Amino acid sequence: MRDLDHSHKFSDIHSRLSVGPKISYLRDWIYGGIDGAVTTFAIVAGVVGAELTAGVVVVLGIANLLADGFSMAASNYSGTKAEIDDYKRMLEVEKRHIRQHPEGEREEVRQIFANKGYSGEELDEIVTLITTHEDMWLETMMTEEYGLSNVQRSPVKAALATFWAFLLCGAVPLLPYFLGLPAGALIAAVMTGIVFLIIGAVKSLWSTWSWWVSALETFAIGMSAAGLAYLVGAGLRGLVGMA
Repeated sequence: MRDLDHSHKFSDIHSRLSVGPKISYLRDWIYGGIDGAVTTFAIVAGVVGAELTAGVVVVLGIANLLADGFSMAASNYSGTKAEIDDYKRMLEVEKRHIRQHPEGEREEVRQIFANKGYSGEELDEIVTLITTHEDMWLETMMTEEYGLSNVQRSPVKAALATFWAFLLCGAVPLLPYFLGLPAGALIAAVMTGIVFLIIGAVKSLWSTWSWWVSALETFAIGMSAAGLAYLVGAGLRGLVGMA
């Protein structure tokens, strides 16, 4: 697990907090990396199951890397941007409510913190403190009422993280075919399995799980998808042969 300890000197605290919270794009990288390796190796496994040529593997694999990688990046961009637009929409709603119905909004703050266990003068002080400053008031309502954070992720960075992870990890199953290695399917399977293990192990740095449990979980997910693709390819080959 990643070490989250840091200095508590005044100057270090000021420097750290002045730049604001650090935004992570780990989710986007893992999402793109796993999907890239899974879908590309699934194509390899499906083609092998159908007993097609190595050239078909390369053509379909490259097409998947570019088309599916771009599609995932574009979808992630749109999804992330939609989250930002939704936050802005709800923020304008809360601004209007605070200005048109301030007493009702104060009561919402009161009930929110009363449900957290505050009461009496302590509760009165909290409500007064929060509702005296509009920015704090808005942030409190966005977080407590709607579960929305004011820390916004960049749609472009999220999309790029997904796209490059997809390309990098997705290219691995194709390497044996590009290099013309014998037993390409077996080598591709081993290399892809290693990619899944590495992604899982790296993911554990941001998790409470041990690295080997995270690695094995990712490995099992990825190889299950590839195995399913192989069975589909083999089944389709059988149907075509019967036709």
